[in-house]
Amino acid sequence: MLHSTPRQLPCWLKFVAPVAEQVRVTFLGGLGEIGRNCAAIEQDGRIVVVDAGLMFPEPNMYGVDLILPDFRWLIERRDKIDGIVLTHGHEDHTGALRYLVKDVNVPIYGSPLTVGFAKHRLSEAKVSADLTFIEVDDHERRRIGPFEVEFIPVTHSVPSAHALAFHTKAGVIVHSGDFKLDLTPIDGRRTDVSRLAQLGDEGVALLLCDSTNAEEPGFTASESSVGATLRRLFLERANRRMVVACFSSHIHRVQQIVDIALEQNRKICLMGRSMEANAKLARKLNLLHVDKADFVDVENIDRYEPGEVCVICTGAQGEPMAALSKLSRGDNRFLKVGPEDTIILSSHPIPGNEWSVGRVIDDLTRTGTEVIHSGKEAVHASGHARQGELRTFHQLLRPRNFIPVHGEYRHMIHHAALAESMGLERSHILVCEDGDQVEVSEKGIRRAGQIPAGFHYIDGGAGDLDERPLEERRMLAEFGVLMISAGIDGERGEIVHEVSVTARGWFEGEGDRSVQLTITNEVRSALTEALREGERSAEVLNRVAQRCAGRLLGQRFRRQPVLLPAIVVF
Repeated sequence: MLHSTPRQLPCWLKFVAPVAEQVRVTFLGGLGEIGRNCAAIEQDGRIVVVDAGLMFPEPNMYGVDLILPDFRWLIERRDKIDGIVLTHGHEDHTGALRYLVKDVNVPIYGSPLTVGFAKHRLSEAKVSADLTFIEVDDHERRRIGPFEVEFIPVTHSVPSAHALAFHTKAGVIVHSGDFKLDLTPIDGRRTDVSRLAQLGDEGVALLLCDSTNAEEPGFTASESSVGATLRRLFLERANRRMVVACFSSHIHRVQQIVDIALEQNRKICLMGRSMEANAKLARKLNLLHVDKADFVDVENIDRYEPGEVCVICTGAQGEPMAALSKLSRGDNRFLKVGPEDTIILSSHPIPGNEWSVGRVIDDLTRTGTEVIHSGKEAVHASGHARQGELRTFHQLLRPRNFIPVHGEYRHMIHHAALAESMGLERSHILVCEDGDQVEVSEKGIRRAGQIPAGFHYIDGGAGDLDERPLEERRMLAEFGVLMISAGIDGERGEIVHEVSVTARGWFEGEGDRSVQLTITNEVRSALTEALREGERSAEVLNRVAQRCAGRLLGQRFRRQPVLLPAIVVF
């Protein structure tokens, strides 16, 4: 097994002298977390960016709406960037574009669907006016800066996904994107294993490969298997109204739901702004096959019996403003769910969303609605390769060097061990993290430094955040706030308005009142001592009060509330 100390390299890798044929890869996100996927590939001083994704916050990131890569390194080098290449249309790969393109205006490349998704989001954010979008076809090769970039079809949970082959001076660098080896995809567009094998024969200098399911043995289920389960569930509930929640970008899942609904002569109602927009785009690109006459507006849904309707909506991840969450709260004016309805969550909770999804399921269950999720039925299939597919991918490409990407740290460690088990020497495998830079040459790969690559937090109301206010929000949530006030006569050096301690966010039991009384007495003593020594500065006296209360709370009571001293000197 590969040890979790990936920075230990052979001497010849540590001290490789720079050569003209080196290519540098810089990781700005996606290594050590699910989301924020972003990397930069550099040759001859020119840069191509791969993806610009976001990540959704964890429950303890209070008030944070989105988490982005730290784009400062790219912004400082904006004049050297020749393009942004998108592997596919998911938010964890494209969602941060609207923040990056404000400072880095370069052509954006991707499949028609991927570019269409990106255009729509950028248009909503009002940052698309002067951007250049370039649509690419499967198997197309584009000259982008110093690179020939090849777009190789792969199957994923969104149509038109690509792996990328960068033809560089150091050899071919393959970025898998997100993929699985689905042999029976809904649209018949399979991962191009033939081209991958050709690249393996030609020689792959470096493979960057999706690690999300590297812990999972076997092979990922085909998307078509989900359709079989959904069809059975629909047939068993022919007289019930069926509501299916899934990702709006999962056009293949939507197509299967549409086909099943039409087989039962149901009208289809789309709910959720992104579901409506993405379905419209997919129909325009001939990726979603359904007639406009088969749709019904939610305003008219009561005209039909329950068994005559199928609703396809957003919100399978428990997003509070999505269509499914509104249904669970009874907030939709035109549709109220109850005992005549069956709701299917055709997805699996993204790590961190389990609580939100569980809350929505509970709220729906209280209405008497039947709820079916992936824990009960096989109503979802992952879009990421498991160990069997990863082994096949490695065998097809036979890379000389390998770096696992896209996954939490344990996923990447498992993937590195898998690569080693396939015969790749440990010295040609690097487990990297956000901010790492790697140089690729004919001799191998070596670490080449680090750049700032921390989390960049976005608060929809307050704008950008750093760690300080976020830490204060955590302290407020866990320990509350303590306000300390007093009035000081500066001439006499006396406390004339008694020390007062007010708490917010405490339980206010007998124990808490005792704590407050102890703090009041200790702060009074500390202020009296400081005044006796001749101190009259309000700034200094506030620090005295804060330091005294903080030390007492931390050492004696093991609490760390936000302290707000207000010592006024008259």
